[in-house]
Amino acid sequence: MKKMLAAAGVGLVSIACTSRAGDSDFEYSIDEFADIEILRYQVPGWDSLSLRQKEYVYHLSEAAKSGRDITWDQNFKYNLDIRHVLENILENYGGKRSGIDWDGFLTYAKRVFFSNGIHHHYSNDKILPSCTEDYFAGLMKDTGCYDETLLDVIFDPKLYDTKQYQGDEKDIVAASAVNFYDEGITAAEVNAFYDRMDNPKDTCPISYGLNSKIVRSGKSLKEDVWKVGGLYGEALSRIVGHLQDAALVAENDLQKKYIGELIEYYTTGDLRMWDRYNITWVGDTESDIDFVNGFVEDYDDPLGRKASWEGIVNFRDRKASRRTETISRNAQWFEDHSPIDPRFRKKEVKGVSAKVINVAVIAGDNYPATAIGINLPNADWIRKDYGSKSVTIANITDAYACATDQRPKSVLTEFAWDENEINLCRKYGTVTDNLHTDLHECLGHGSGQLLTGTPANALKEYTSTLEEARADLFALYYLADPKLVELGLLDSPEAYKAEYMSYIRNGIFTQFSRIEPGKQNTEAHMQNRQLIAQWCFEHGVSANVIEKRVRDGKTYFVINDFKALRGLFGELLAEIQRIKSEGDYEAGKEIVCRYAINIDPELHREVLERYASLELKPYRGFVNPDIVPVVKGGEVVDYRIVYCDDFLEQQMQYGRDYRTL
Repeated sequence: MKKMLAAAGVGLVSIACTSRAGDSDFEYSIDEFADIEILRYQVPGWDSLSLRQKEYVYHLSEAAKSGRDITWDQNFKYNLDIRHVLENILENYGGKRSGIDWDGFLTYAKRVFFSNGIHHHYSNDKILPSCTEDYFAGLMKDTGCYDETLLDVIFDPKLYDTKQYQGDEKDIVAASAVNFYDEGITAAEVNAFYDRMDNPKDTCPISYGLNSKIVRSGKSLKEDVWKVGGLYGEALSRIVGHLQDAALVAENDLQKKYIGELIEYYTTGDLRMWDRYNITWVGDTESDIDFVNGFVEDYDDPLGRKASWEGIVNFRDRKASRRTETISRNAQWFEDHSPIDPRFRKKEVKGVSAKVINVAVIAGDNYPATAIGINLPNADWIRKDYGSKSVTIANITDAYACATDQRPKSVLTEFAWDENEINLCRKYGTVTDNLHTDLHECLGHGSGQLLTGTPANALKEYTSTLEEARADLFALYYLADPKLVELGLLDSPEAYKAEYMSYIRNGIFTQFSRIEPGKQNTEAHMQNRQLIAQWCFEHGVSANVIEKRVRDGKTYFVINDFKALRGLFGELLAEIQRIKSEGDYEAGKEIVCRYAINIDPELHREVLERYASLELKPYRGFVNPDIVPVVKGGEVVDYRIVYCDDFLEQQMQYGRDYRTL
C-alpha cells in the first residue's frame, strides 16, 4: 500500500524547504496546466554511490520505464491508440501552433500524458478536450491518423465516462472503463469466478487475479495472464532483459536471488512465485539500493483484485533513516499498546523494517504522480509471517516542500483559524508530517491481523479505502503518544497538534479543492481522509471536540479538545480493525458510504472559490531525471544525473524509447 500526498499546498503547507541536495537555486516547478503543476526532484547522494551501484540503478531504472505501456493499457483499452494519435500530431503537425484551439489541444494532450490515459488520475472522470471536435478531427486528418471511433471515444462525454465506477445504480465492473475486464462482464460473474478459487481456510492464500485480465470465452470466463509470451509479453520481455542486466551488477547474492525469482514470475505468471519473490525481497533489509517492479496495487480495480503495474528505484538515505529504524525497533510496543481488540493484535511482530529513501526513477502507476510513502508486500499472511518493508520518500517530499516554499500564497494562511495555529504548524509541520508517513507505512499497514478464516478480499471494493484509513488512524493515534518524545522522535509533547490540525482541516474541507462541483469523492486516499475527519466531527459534536466556525463569511474547522480527538481516533481505529479482521463487508460498506463519498455542496463551493484565489494547482506530479552513461575509450566510466525541464518532451521521449504495445 502507499500513502499519497494530500494536495498541493495542503498536506505540506507547513514544511519549509530544506534543500537537502544543497542547491538553493534549483528550480522545482517547471510547468502548469489545467489543475496540475509539474515539478522536478533532485537526487541527493548520487555522487556517493560507487560505479557498480550507479550501473545497478541504471538497469533497474530501464526495467521500470519499460513497463510504461502496460499501465496505459490497463487504465483503458483505447488509451494507447489515443496516445499514439497525440504523439503523431505533436510530432508531425506542420500547421499553426498557436491560438485558442491549439492551446486547448496542447492542454488536453498534457492532461492525458499526466494521467496515463483519458481519465483523470485522481477523480477517475473522463477528461474532455478544451478544443473543438472539428479542430481535433482536422489535426488527425492533417497528420494521417484520422479515426472516427477514437474521435467519438475522446469527445462523447457519456462514452466510458469513468475509469472506476462507484455507486449502487450500475454494476461496478460493467460501468468501469478500466481495462481489467472485457466489456459487459459483471461484478457477480467475476466474484463467482474467483469464489471457486479462493479458500478461506488457506493460511497462505494466493492473490488470485492479481496479474490477469478476465475475458469471455464462449459462455464462460477465463484469465489472460500478464506474462512473457502472454498478455503484455513484449513489455515484460524488455523488463526481464533489463533485470538480467541489473542482476549482473547487484550489490549482493540476495538481490540476485530475488531478481531471479521476479524474472521467473514474469516468465511463468505463477502467483506462487510472486509470493516467493516477496518473501525473499522483504528479507533484504541491509542493501542500500532497492526497487519495486510489478503488478502491485489494486486501487484501480472496482473489485480490489487486479493490480496496476508500477516501478520505483531508490537508495537509502542513511542519516534520515535513523528515525524509521527507531520506530521499527519498537514495533512490538506499538502493537501491544494499540487501542484495538487484543484478538486482532499480532502476538509477535516480525520483520518490520523501515527506511528513508531517495528515488532515482518513478514509473508506471507511480509516474508522474507518485506516493510519498510505501509499505509492501500487500499480502497479509506475508506481513504476519515474514514482515514488511516501509519507506518514506525524502526527495519527493522535499521537492513538494521546496516548491510550496517558493510560492507567495499558501493554503495554511487561508484556511487556518489564527496565528497560533499557523505558527504551530510552521514550527512542527515538517517533523509531524514525516512521522505520520513513517508510522502509516512502517507500522500502520503492518499492524493487526485477520481472524482465522477471514478471506483477504472480504471487503472487496471497500478494501483500499478502509486499509488506508486504518493505517492513517494508527499513525494519528500514536503521534500524540508520550512514547514518541521518550524515543526522541519529537522534542515537544505539543508537536502532534500540528498534524491533527492539518489532517482535520484537509480531510473535512480543503482536499475538496481537487474535485469538480457536483462530483463525489471517489479516490481511496481522499475517501480515507474524509471518512476519518467526518466521523470524528460527528462523534465529537456533543463534546464540541471539533468546532465549525464562520468568520467574515469564511468557514474554519477548529480543534477544541486534542485529547478527546485522540480518543476518537482510537475508537475509529478499533472499529475499522474489527471490520478488517472479521471481514465485515456490510459494516465496511456502511461506514464508507456514510462518511467518505458525499461532499457538502456549500462547503465544496466555498473551498473552490477560496482555493482559486490562491492561484495554486491542487495536483502535482514529476518529471524524472535522466541517468546518462558517461563513455570514455569505449567503456562506461560513470553515470550522471541530468535534470529534465520539459514535461512534454519527456513524454514524447518515453513514447519513442519505451513503446511496446
